[in-house]
Amino acid sequence: MTREHVLTASINLVNLKIPYREELLEGGIHVEKGRIIKIGKEANLPRADRTMDVKGLVALPGLIDAHVHLRDLQLSYKEDFYTGTCAAAAGGFTTVLDMPNTIPATDSSIRLKEKYEHAEEKIVVNVGFHAGLTDRLEEISKLARLGAVSFKLNLYKPTPEIAVEDNELMTQLLLKCRDVRRPITVHAEDREFVERKRAQSKTGKKPTVENFLRAHSKEAELLAVNRMIDLAKITEAHLHICHISTIKSLNSIEEARRKGLTVTCETSPHHMFLNENYLRRLKGIALTVPPVRDSTDSRMLWNAFIDDRINLIATDHAPHTEEEKTLDNVWEVSPGIPGLETALPLMLTQVNKGQLHLSRLVRAMSEEPAAIFGLRGKGKLRRGGDADLTLIDLKGKFKIDSTKFHSKAKLSPFDGFECQGKPVKTFVAGKLVMDNGEIVAEMGTGSVLKAARR
Repeated sequence: MTREHVLTASINLVNLKIPYREELLEGGIHVEKGRIIKIGKEANLPRADRTMDVKGLVALPGLIDAHVHLRDLQLSYKEDFYTGTCAAAAGGFTTVLDMPNTIPATDSSIRLKEKYEHAEEKIVVNVGFHAGLTDRLEEISKLARLGAVSFKLNLYKPTPEIAVEDNELMTQLLLKCRDVRRPITVHAEDREFVERKRAQSKTGKKPTVENFLRAHSKEAELLAVNRMIDLAKITEAHLHICHISTIKSLNSIEEARRKGLTVTCETSPHHMFLNENYLRRLKGIALTVPPVRDSTDSRMLWNAFIDDRINLIATDHAPHTEEEKTLDNVWEVSPGIPGLETALPLMLTQVNKGQLHLSRLVRAMSEEPAAIFGLRGKGKLRRGGDADLTLIDLKGKFKIDSTKFHSKAKLSPFDGFECQGKPVKTFVAGKLVMDNGEIVAEMGTGSVLKAARR
């Protein structure tokens, strides 16, 4: 079946449960030309070319992961656009936003166009792209015009390499991002602090997890968060702080919001469901930056998420090979956890435990990512919206087994976790992409997304 035919065919999805406020209502969805035309009772849906009985599954607006590393290009041995988007579809994500620290880095209009062209042939879900924050102001303008969803600033390991300690330069770059109306997406760790602590740990003894935790400490994160907020006060730029791992960082962000600054933030499932004991036991398999923290911070982050204080959940999906994750020297281990295929089941398990409302999950994993990164037509089940749908079984029970991942990364600190609730069908523009764990769409089914002009 051609893509053109898919977009012109119509389909009725019936025997659905549709979230409305805090209830699940029975009904159906009529899809035509890749868009939602009607949501309502089955008897009131227009006639369609095809009807699919989904047997009581719950329909969510297609999930959006705003922070993934799809790798590809010269890092395709870790992951590529096809395997990464297959992992996304299997995890219930219809849209992912790819980070720029690839080889080569996405730090110019030429590199962004190269990624667009390469991705179009391989992706099975929608993909948008963050650009690396560059000190070439003309490139920032070009990248924004091309549809980059944000400008990524890694204060510990910038890609491309720029003088992140230079406040005058940082002010100039934030002002430029404000002018082109794009968020600055920040990995907040103070480089000077981390490097000083790393140097102190090199005493001739074998480096340990404890050395890593002291270097990539809570203080390193808080210093960076507070510094960026100070710069936002000057520039009025939109900051989006990635993968916050401490409650003190969140407190600083909330104080900035109270002062009228535009500061949004995300946290990752591993920062809410894991703690330092997992890192000590699993070592490299659970190693990421910023690292998982103590049980107090993980619990407080969860409670803050429940209370609507954190904008969105993002996986920071970061695939590596088994060899890269199991090295003896902690400083040589590649940091990162594959998260696309575990995030939704982990969250749905909390829904089933009565710890999380489904509506809160939808806001954090669909609505807020679409709003923050300018993804028109995404994030909500509504008439006229894109027919990106995640259908879930709230009753399905299983254990996480990373050897069955679609991702090339086959190690996870969540291995063995018992979950209740899982994605069963993933639709992109009305086309079934994933069905009961199987990828049923061809390469190129997904679309390259560009941030809306603001």
